[in-house]
Amino acid sequence: MTQRIGATQRDGLAAGPAGEPDGVGQPDGVGGRQSLYLPEHVGFLIRRTQQVHLAVWAEEAGQGLSNVQFGVLNVLHRTGGASQRELCDALDLDRSTVAGLVSRLETRGLVERARAAADRRRNLVRLTEAGGAELRRLVPHAAQVDASLTAGLTEEEQAALRRLLTRILDVHGHHASDDV
Repeated sequence: MTQRIGATQRDGLAAGPAGEPDGVGQPDGVGGRQSLYLPEHVGFLIRRTQQVHLAVWAEEAGQGLSNVQFGVLNVLHRTGGASQRELCDALDLDRSTVAGLVSRLETRGLVERARAAADRRRNLVRLTEAGGAELRRLVPHAAQVDASLTAGLTEEEQAALRRLLTRILDVHGHHASDDV
């Protein structure tokens, strides 16, 4: 039986608990199952990275709008307006989440909803003048968040990170949209 070597062992760093490779820990005494060494578990790292992203966003962009609300404004600017369904697709969010986001942005006067002329059953969401101003205010902050998150990486590593994250999305059918 061949034992695989984890990335941390390969790089000369400490391995998981008790020297176990590839994030495999010790048996837990319940049915012989093993725990994971979380710092080598991709899901754990993605969740922790998202927490860092949210903290950096709050520090850089302030508490005014969340990064997801910024995403809505960004999509509306790029598309000139969109239905809530189109926002769902562009941001890979469910209908109730988008409805809540649009409602909160509308209450703040950043977006407006109107019936589509061609299909009166369909609501179109558009940026208001205030929404456009808020987007322009946030764009440099969003760029700084991205720069802060990737500051320790070379340009090649940054490109590789984006490529790999996009590949994970693609493999699982959650394609990165050109509309965001």
